[in-house]
Amino acid sequence: MRHHNKNRILGRDRKGRAALLKSLMYSLLVHEGMVTTLAKAKEVRPHVEKLLTTAKTDTLASRKLVYSRVGYSEASKKLFTTIAPRYADRNGGYTRILKMPRRKSDAAEMARIEFV
Repeated sequence: MRHHNKNRILGRDRKGRAALLKSLMYSLLVHEGMVTTLAKAKEVRPHVEKLLTTAKTDTLASRKLVYSRVGYSEASKKLFTTIAPRYADRNGGYTRILKMPRRKSDAAEMARIEFV
């Protein structure tokens, strides 16, 4: 039974899906927006918003948690230095998903995910 298993499979096994989500989070944090498929954008959105909420409290524990999810890289540094202070007074809803025209090759639904 699939009780409480709401996450999308995205055509990958567990490790491949985790690596994909980690790279999507990294790209979104570094570039502050990206174009991807609608399913991937909807799947990465809660992960990034939870990371940003954690990063708003700049403590050692929150840094370790973010580093474990994204890695100690320019993305996590940018999250703590520029992105989190920008949303200090906002309670959620940090990202938006804009639908784009379908991809020509396989007609996949495309979307742009970016910070508000």
